[in-house]
Amino acid sequence: MDEQGTSPGGLTRRRLIGAAAATAATTALPARANAATKPKTAAAAQSATADVVVVGAGLAGLTAARDVVAAGRSVVMLEARDRVGGRVLNVDLGNGVVTEGGAEFIGPTQDHIAALAKDVGVDTYPTYNTGDNIYFRNGMASRYSSSGPLGPVPPDPTGAVEAEKAILQLDDMAKTIPLDAPWTAPNAQEWDSQTFETWKLNNLVTPSGRFLIDVAITSIFSCEPRDVSLLFVLFYLAAAGNESTPGNIERLVNTGGGAQERRFVGGSQLVPNNLAQRLGERVVLSQPVRRIVTEGGTVTAIADGYSVTAKRAIVAVPPPLAARIDYQPQLPALRDQLTQRMPMGTVMKVHAVYPEPFWRAAGLTGQAVADTPPAQVTFDNTPPSGRPGILMAFVEASAARQRLGASREALRRDVLKNFSDYFGPLAANPTSFHVSDWQEEIWTRGCPVCFTAPGVLLDYGRAIREPVGPIHWAGTETATFWNGYMDGAVRSGERAAREVLAAL
Repeated sequence: MDEQGTSPGGLTRRRLIGAAAATAATTALPARANAATKPKTAAAAQSATADVVVVGAGLAGLTAARDVVAAGRSVVMLEARDRVGGRVLNVDLGNGVVTEGGAEFIGPTQDHIAALAKDVGVDTYPTYNTGDNIYFRNGMASRYSSSGPLGPVPPDPTGAVEAEKAILQLDDMAKTIPLDAPWTAPNAQEWDSQTFETWKLNNLVTPSGRFLIDVAITSIFSCEPRDVSLLFVLFYLAAAGNESTPGNIERLVNTGGGAQERRFVGGSQLVPNNLAQRLGERVVLSQPVRRIVTEGGTVTAIADGYSVTAKRAIVAVPPPLAARIDYQPQLPALRDQLTQRMPMGTVMKVHAVYPEPFWRAAGLTGQAVADTPPAQVTFDNTPPSGRPGILMAFVEASAARQRLGASREALRRDVLKNFSDYFGPLAANPTSFHVSDWQEEIWTRGCPVCFTAPGVLLDYGRAIREPVGPIHWAGTETATFWNGYMDGAVRSGERAAREVLAAL
């Protein structure tokens, strides 16, 4: 992405699929998969038949297709973009350096994305976490260690203890949430009848305590506490684990020992790229599905220049985009009403590139938490080689909404002011500056995940995974563990594949 902030889709018209070795990648699939080594783009109107058609070639769709093919069934995937990966996207910074414009981190209990990455030959390395973090509050920067007694909670003298108490209370509440049906929790009626903002105002009194909880919510969901149901937040906390390890808020926000612990060598998009190489010409790019028709025991997905008739369909795109497809016959009202009520978060990722990571010499991790928008949460995104230095920040929720359609130069100026406040004057002059604006990406229109307002889970939640005839639903929003993360996407694809295989 260039300094003017070219959108994620624009970048990858020059880079469709990474150059992974297809010969090594085909070993896990039946021999019939070996004939095709790369996705194709349909040049003219074509039609195909298969046992299963998959709509969307993000991690969920690719994983589902992998498992269906491994079971000896035929698959065709239709992907709207000219690349695979969905919300997982590498950004080419030039000179062989990449960073991630979308999902990038992996941590403990994210076992399914870890297994997939290992299978397709993508290694991980630790997120840089040596030294002190920065807490910037009320115009003052202070250093603190995330290995202290409060962990990642900045030791604000007026709010840290209250925030830590609230975190423990939220963790206890989350333990009561059934992950496959949070709307059946003992207190679901009460908790889904209020926003997280309401709960916060009723349970925290100090401005700093409230701020620390606010920044946790905006950094997790890219929405404001006033937007999201308390029940949804508690479900999300509970989902940040696996079958043997309960989820909690600490695992969501921590770097060491948490969801930000490690990164992928070569960028996270190598994982879907390498998996797509295995699937080869089963993956058809640049074909947005406009209509899905169920008739006579078959289901047909119709794109701009390609249609696929199958016995089963897996729709593996975010709920708001799935809702834009024309279904014949129309979807049940409950499913349609649910997708009307699942908005995306609002987030931009910005990267400032420097000759070297100068903050490391000052004993800093590159991680900051601040009360000054737009860049209120930052990370060191420097590659494993140690050069160039890259500072990344999330611009989220209201801070991002207020800048939609605004000048990229103004965003650059404001972010670099933040970086200079946090890390000193050397941060003011990067060699390049890059923006990934997911609201402008036509096949995403927001990130990182959908969320629900009060009342949605109670009345509509049961439709999130329920198949509609031969149509099955995948995507990270349907996951019961690590909902909203790459691990949740992989898990959802595995579950959808099991469903269709059982039905064939």
